[in-house]
Amino acid sequence: MANKVNHSKEYRIYIKEPKSWVDVNKEFYTNYYREINTYRKRQQEHGRCVCPASKRYLCDMDCLTCPYAKAGDQLSLDNTISDGDGNEKSWLDDTPDESAAIAEVLEDAELLHALYAKLNELDPEGRLICQLIMQGKSERDCGKEMGLSRNTFVYRRDKLFHKLRSELKDYI
Repeated sequence: MANKVNHSKEYRIYIKEPKSWVDVNKEFYTNYYREINTYRKRQQEHGRCVCPASKRYLCDMDCLTCPYAKAGDQLSLDNTISDGDGNEKSWLDDTPDESAAIAEVLEDAELLHALYAKLNELDPEGRLICQLIMQGKSERDCGKEMGLSRNTFVYRRDKLFHKLRSELKDYI
């Protein structure tokens, strides 16, 4: 009998915009407030929501307009903390310096430009060796395609790579 009483109980949802209550069944009520309650509890755990129990029906997960919203544990990058030695340090001090990464990218671009220039200067056989390697073919397949034995192909490839390394030694 108690089970039937629970199903007949009226559940209400507060709609903020028209400031009115809407009667709904238990399933709709549960589904509607599930995400809202989860979000509100997460905010309360971090000290960002101090909504009293009597006003929880007002929660619509819009913390920017909520009168019960607080800063909580959200800290700025400029917020300073003291370490064990008494030195003040901000989180911004720990952010990586992007200028080093930019210098590496510029160096890589310069190396790539020089490599393209050297590859364009190669003889047709040297270009074919590079193309076959870039296609991911095995040494044996590359040798067959060029009409060479595997050992001859490897010898010419190594000779070509040694030549490229010596010409690009300023970049590598």
